[in-house]
Amino acid sequence: MTEIIKEFITDPEKLERLYREDKKSFEADFVKIYPEIENTEIAKFWKSRLDFDKSPEKIKVAFGTNIFIMIAVCLFAGFLIKIPDLFNINVTSFHYYEKETGIIVFLGLAIYSFAIKRDFIKKNLVITFLIFLISIIYINLLPDYNKSASINLAYIHMPLLMWCLYGLVYIDFDYSNYVKRVDYIRHNGDLAIIVALIILAGGILMAITVALFQGIGVPVGKFYTNYIVPVGFVSAPVVASFILKYYSSLSNKIAPIIANLFSPLVLITLIIYLITIAITGKNPYNDRNFLLIFNIMLIGVMAIIVFSVSETSVDRKQKFSAMVLFTLSIVTLLVNLIALSAIFYRLGEYGLTPNRLAIVGSNILIFINLILITIDLFKINFKKSELEKVELTISKYLPVYIIWTLIVVFGFPVIFRMN
Repeated sequence: MTEIIKEFITDPEKLERLYREDKKSFEADFVKIYPEIENTEIAKFWKSRLDFDKSPEKIKVAFGTNIFIMIAVCLFAGFLIKIPDLFNINVTSFHYYEKETGIIVFLGLAIYSFAIKRDFIKKNLVITFLIFLISIIYINLLPDYNKSASINLAYIHMPLLMWCLYGLVYIDFDYSNYVKRVDYIRHNGDLAIIVALIILAGGILMAITVALFQGIGVPVGKFYTNYIVPVGFVSAPVVASFILKYYSSLSNKIAPIIANLFSPLVLITLIIYLITIAITGKNPYNDRNFLLIFNIMLIGVMAIIVFSVSETSVDRKQKFSAMVLFTLSIVTLLVNLIALSAIFYRLGEYGLTPNRLAIVGSNILIFINLILITIDLFKINFKKSELEKVELTISKYLPVYIIWTLIVVFGFPVIFRMN
């Protein structure tokens, strides 16, 4: 966007349109190029406009207000997760946590996102509320069958559907804007890092607190397990969102470092893992648990590639990172091929089940996505293309995952008759 801003610096209408399309990216890029255009009157006007809400007084008021909003949303999410204890619901028979936890987490994030915005569209709020309500009603109307694979898959995929809904809230329902989609992916990576730090810090605090109180004969371990842990779990993402808003420099420094460190480490680990499989003779064709772990690893590596691409494009030190990502994508494609062959083998030997169909479907989608990413990374490394092309490919492919998630959540229980 930097080049576009410079090109239209004398066109107030075009600048206003750019700003409204993606305020966050416009502001970030405007700050980068301001030294080059600071002598123009329009640039000075935009500098004053963008800095107006950053005055110490306004920041202090907004900070204080958002703290109360954050606390209120955390308490609300905590109340929802503790409903079984408050109303004596049998968690085991009702499967409350399996059904509701993902919905509660993303409901909290969506509420917080709307609450801190001053210019959200009311229609978007109504749509979001209705989708959450329909999802809650639907997931709770499903029969509580412990051995129903299709229903269990609906439980597992419902949080993914809620993640998609939160994404729409985050990008202001501007689903045609690919830049905002990439920003949402980057936001998730930053959010995951901050949540991990919060959980780590909370775990250390819990261990110290329990040890101190046990030292004076007061057992607080059960209280922590029953109340602090579940409430803290659903509240951590909201707290992380607050931190990202007011301490964005923290994630801006940490996330690229983690991306640049993890990509080579994951690549080395994956290569050693594949070599070890070949040496030990272990294969996923006849071992169901091993195939499951294999697929979880594949999804994890795919997530790391997507996160690393978004953070590397921000870091701009692309050459080494792009080559690592290209190599990692090729190795991951090999892993995906092994997983797919094992799944098709098991389909031929043991027949079609909801779990096998879900795994084969997700693997095919990931495989296609990986091919597209690998092609873009090849062009970046050997044809001097820009890394932003990979981001564009990732953002364009996101609706495919959304459609598949909808099929699993709403279609599988019907197709397989709740089996």
